[in-house]
Amino acid sequence: MARPSRCRRICAEPEYDSFIPCGIKDTIQIVLTVDEFETIRLIDHEKKNHEQCALLMNISRTTVTEIYERARIKIADCIVNGKSLHIAGGNYELCDGSAWKCCGKRCGKINFSAHDQADIRKETKIMKIAVTYENGNVFPHFGHTEQFKVYDVVDGKVTDSKIIDTNGSGHGALAGLLSDLKVDTLICGGIGAGAQNALAEAGIKLYGGVSGNADDVVNALLTGTLAYNPNVHCNHHGHEHHGEGHHCGEDKHGCSGNCHE
Repeated sequence: MARPSRCRRICAEPEYDSFIPCGIKDTIQIVLTVDEFETIRLIDHEKKNHEQCALLMNISRTTVTEIYERARIKIADCIVNGKSLHIAGGNYELCDGSAWKCCGKRCGKINFSAHDQADIRKETKIMKIAVTYENGNVFPHFGHTEQFKVYDVVDGKVTDSKIIDTNGSGHGALAGLLSDLKVDTLICGGIGAGAQNALAEAGIKLYGGVSGNADDVVNALLTGTLAYNPNVHCNHHGHEHHGEGHHCGEDKHGCSGNCHE
């Protein structure tokens, strides 16, 4: 006997349930199930990856991929062949908004506080890690980095990554940029006390005094083997980074002071 499929959790039923090509009558109708619609909404519209979609729908990543591929085929058939699309049916249940399981965004059943959101991310093991970045490596000073590499992590595994330009933002604006990106963890080299305070206020955990390949240090963090300095400090009275072999005050690679790492 085949195992019954798990009921898919849906944030809300679609507001529009049919689409018909303009000027065409009596077209062949294609039925898109509500759970298929939800994968399209989450992945293509909300820009979630398949792991995140699986968590929200309370199903496996493999099942998400299967549902998503069926939905894309149906939508393509309608667009290319002028068929009408009707959204109905499927094996699903509506979110009741009683716990973190609700997406907390579209259905409006729950208004999560910042503290609640942090608890959700912790419980579902979702992380977003930023690394000061240059040419594949950890950039040595937070305040002068021109790029961050940002990693999406689900259940201890990197599911996606992208490089973000800081657009010349200085120390004060970088913490805000990371907060806007929903980053909860930062890996960097040297960093000043003011920037550390700003990160702490934004609820971003800091791993400073780190060097090496960016991908490698993220993997080290996820496996519990990252070497970092919890007391990393950067002041502005000297000219040499001790222990890192690079010098402050030299164009963008310096911090105009000693970084004690």
